[in-house]
Amino acid sequence: MSTDLTRSASYPQLALSLLDRAKQQGATDAEVMVADGETLAVQVRLSAVDRLTKAREKRLGLRVFVGHRSAVTSTSDFSRDSLAQLVSDTCSLARAVVEDDKSGLPDASQLAKDLPDLDLYDDTRLSIEQQIELARTCEQAALSADPRITNSEGADFDWSTGRVFLVSTRGFAGDYQASNYSLAVSPVARDGETGGMQRDSWYAVQRKFAKMESAESVGLEAARRTVRRLGGRKGPTKRVPVVFDQECAGSLLGNLCGAVSGYALYKGASFLVGRLGERLAPDYVTVHDDGRMVGGLGSKPFDGDGLPTRKNTILDRGMLKSYLLDTYSGRKLGMPSTGNAARSVGDSPGVGPTNFYMVPGTKTAEHIIESVKDGLYVTELIGFGINMVTGDYSRGAAGFWIENGELAYPVEEITIASNLKNMFANIELVGSDLRFRGRIACPTLKIAEMTVAGS
Repeated sequence: MSTDLTRSASYPQLALSLLDRAKQQGATDAEVMVADGETLAVQVRLSAVDRLTKAREKRLGLRVFVGHRSAVTSTSDFSRDSLAQLVSDTCSLARAVVEDDKSGLPDASQLAKDLPDLDLYDDTRLSIEQQIELARTCEQAALSADPRITNSEGADFDWSTGRVFLVSTRGFAGDYQASNYSLAVSPVARDGETGGMQRDSWYAVQRKFAKMESAESVGLEAARRTVRRLGGRKGPTKRVPVVFDQECAGSLLGNLCGAVSGYALYKGASFLVGRLGERLAPDYVTVHDDGRMVGGLGSKPFDGDGLPTRKNTILDRGMLKSYLLDTYSGRKLGMPSTGNAARSVGDSPGVGPTNFYMVPGTKTAEHIIESVKDGLYVTELIGFGINMVTGDYSRGAAGFWIENGELAYPVEEITIASNLKNMFANIELVGSDLRFRGRIACPTLKIAEMTVAGS
């Protein structure tokens, strides 16, 4: 008779029993990951509840090695019979795949020994009514901010919490708990004279509910960003300085993050292959990835291989000092892991950033804009026109034309183009306004010159 093992055994005990069973069936190594959690998401549009989702789930992933052959499977069925079949199937799959001499668990000496509390969890539980009210308050603040705000694409409040367990035959056993709260709204504005419409949005994300910006402030900022886009037109075509706001600068830093990923590097799909130790940017540009930032949105005490996360310096005063590696990509490149293995329950590890950020400078965003006589301030990027092999960069954009140090008029339907190597080499100013709203964050940046294609 089938029995739900979680009724009688804790996750670590359950994991150890599955590892023992895998070893009995020929596995040379194995690991079990268990994740359980809850999510509650609400969306309101014009005060009416448009979407409401609530879920509670648990999943178990099993990775088995038979020598240098491996397989990964997962299930949400925790019954005894189902898990016994999962172990048997995974071992059979592992024996059937092609051997890879770089596959395998990390050495026991590399596994995390210290698992610090990184303050990632908040036990504040909001009722459905409270979340709906916060979303309504946010949307109403945006709608009431300016008579030109005439519509809304909706406001969302999402909450999630979960725990992750990882246990391996190399002796690693660890777990951590985390929570996320987020609020976002997208108002729509109409130009009374031309009838033209514009949309923009704003959002807040935190591990702790008490640290969330107020619903009113999120709505007001979304309204401000939307109204200022009214009257947008194509700008000129010329080579000019380009200022990226925080959000767009974060996107640019995300391109660097992708280029230093071990998987892109060993596949030859990055313009940074073989450039470790070379200068990429001016000496006032430093980039870190810090997996142990207290309360960080990307923080965790151990990575998907069970290795300790840490603070890695990617660019040190402009010099490329480190790639982002997990155990497998590190072996492919002949380098040690940087503790950046990222994975979901049913997949093998890949490489992912933790808290990837550029160290802020001393200039405010206003001072950076004032430094531009004729140029572009980018507030939105569109499309994916980036060749990571060559670094060629061409993306649709919207923002504001800068004349004599001031935002002169909104621009849209333009394209900005350069090469990522040139863009990082020509970072002229780094803003002081670093703020984390995700795992990748960057202050305002000024690139000395790019090609802007408008009218």
